[in-house]
Amino acid sequence: MALAIFLPACATPPTPYDYSAFKQARPASMLVLPPLNDSPEVNATAGVWAHAVRPLAEGGYYVFPIALVAETFRQNGLDNAADIQEVSPQKLHEFFGADAAVYIRVIDYGTTYKVISSDTRVAVEGRIIDLRSGQLLWQGQAAASSAEQQQNQGGLIGALVSAVIKQIGDTVTDAAFNYAAIADQRLLAAPQTNGVLTGPRSPHYQQTK
Repeated sequence: MALAIFLPACATPPTPYDYSAFKQARPASMLVLPPLNDSPEVNATAGVWAHAVRPLAEGGYYVFPIALVAETFRQNGLDNAADIQEVSPQKLHEFFGADAAVYIRVIDYGTTYKVISSDTRVAVEGRIIDLRSGQLLWQGQAAASSAEQQQNQGGLIGALVSAVIKQIGDTVTDAAFNYAAIADQRLLAAPQTNGVLTGPRSPHYQQTK
């Protein structure tokens, strides 16, 4: 009986996100700001930023090109993500004319060695702010990890050797860059349950899941 009571509780669907502000704002263009980096990896900001445009563009938004955004900030004396994310929404709207901005924070990025496994992981959280009003429209988080597909084979010694080799290879080649694409897709793709709403160029515009 206890099991019968427990199982339905596990299947409880997530609480629907309140999209009232998002639907009222109806943003058509998105400005993705350089992500803040809480990880020790210096490549994290660039790796996550590089993949953030595609899911939003595929979701029906006009998204300002990363190169244009970076150059505009540079010409105005800003090249640090922390400083850029401190710029007021109204000033960003004045600079770019964008309806909304995407603020991303990198929580985890890189490859770590864990005794008999090596895990490449990227974790991000994001917010979308209406640049015309400064209002929060949406926020969420997502992650991607090589551990999702790893299977230990070949015994303990084999697992240890494989983990060391994988960590060295993944660190040298910045394997986290590929997982950043997955994490960004999970964070910003539309439509998905409690995710970003689709934009006006999408056939699923204003639909929620």
